[in-house]
Amino acid sequence: MSYKLVWEDLFELDGKPNPKHWTLETGGHGFGNNEAQYYTDKVENAYVKDGILHIVGLKETYDQNEYTSAKLTTLNKHMIQYGRVEVMAKIPQGRGTWPAIWFLGQNIKEVGWPDCGEIDLMEHVGHNPEHIHFSLHAKDNHHWIGNQPTLALDVKGILEGFHEFAIEWDEEGISFFLDQNHMVTFKKKDFPHIKLWPFDQPFYLILNIALGGSWGGPIDDSIFPVHFEFKYVKVYERS
Repeated sequence: MSYKLVWEDLFELDGKPNPKHWTLETGGHGFGNNEAQYYTDKVENAYVKDGILHIVGLKETYDQNEYTSAKLTTLNKHMIQYGRVEVMAKIPQGRGTWPAIWFLGQNIKEVGWPDCGEIDLMEHVGHNPEHIHFSLHAKDNHHWIGNQPTLALDVKGILEGFHEFAIEWDEEGISFFLDQNHMVTFKKKDFPHIKLWPFDQPFYLILNIALGGSWGGPIDDSIFPVHFEFKYVKVYERS
């Protein structure tokens, strides 16, 4: 399969994330997981400096929350259906962190989660430091009931430096890659409820650090500030 670059962000402009590509979602209602952070649009929580995008978790009171962070999305700016997506990122360390690179279906406002579909290109929780997750979520197959298609594995050195996380996605399924190495493919034909497969529509990309909650667990306040760092995001379509 050959691919053509559609858009990229190499984080060349210092300051706030480029609004051409990113929207900063705000809010602090726990997001169904009892998360502790409030997502702000403050530059202290998301900024570009010297070619690196930083998403920063902070210990500070904001509204009713004791922590702040940022959540960047491409909703209504770059929608993705099929092709290849590459994200070069450095995972943060510390108990209570829950960084993720993920996608949601464009119809989430109409059908809600999990019916819209979710692709987790990378999830990590700080209490299990060398363990990462690649997953799909859909109606009747999601983490609330624990039967989502997923690969969870230990990767020695995953917290050391930057790593490239990628997916290749077509009508037949979604493949996950780490540093150019194929990790797993989830095929539509093998999906437990094939009629509920939602991955045949545009999705949008999300970058964030959640803190605490049902999966992130207890938070070590000594870790702050904590940085989730990115060198690039590249999106390709099939040529």
